[in-house]
Amino acid sequence: MSRIGRKPIILPKGTKLELQNSEIVVTGPKGSLRRPFLEGLGVNIDGSTVTVQRTGEDKKMKGLHGLMRTLIANMVDGVHKGFEKKLEIIGIGYRSELQGNNIIFYLGYSHPITFPLPAGISAQVEKQTLLTIKGIDKELVGQTAAKIRALRRPDAYKNKGIKYADEKLRKKAGKSGK
Repeated sequence: MSRIGRKPIILPKGTKLELQNSEIVVTGPKGSLRRPFLEGLGVNIDGSTVTVQRTGEDKKMKGLHGLMRTLIANMVDGVHKGFEKKLEIIGIGYRSELQGNNIIFYLGYSHPITFPLPAGISAQVEKQTLLTIKGIDKELVGQTAAKIRALRRPDAYKNKGIKYADEKLRKKAGKSGK
């Protein structure tokens, strides 16, 4: 059996998990999340403990066993605590500002870039060069942060651009003149 798939998921107080029409629904203090449940797997809800079992022993089911357990655990954490990603903007004149449900970026291009936030995601601009993306869906928070980072990736020679706050950048040496 999968080591991760065997681990039980403990539901915190105020969090509820249900199986409705082959869909997992997790409700908590921060909101509600839905995800289709994979066929060939079963879920056992016992009070505040949830375990995922698989029906078959084929290779595909073994791989999906740990995946489904991790997805459910992320849903439980999201509706209970939420997730966040921090981004830093580095460069002279590079900055961002929040206007309603859009983030306006000034990244050295000839025009500002307007980035609309997807539903379920909120952003907070601390200073003008520090951006925090928050939400209850871990996958959506990570995807949104990756799309924002892709607007201006960090340059290898000057390290200018948008990077994750915990990302370490290696600066390349330029040409050495004789």
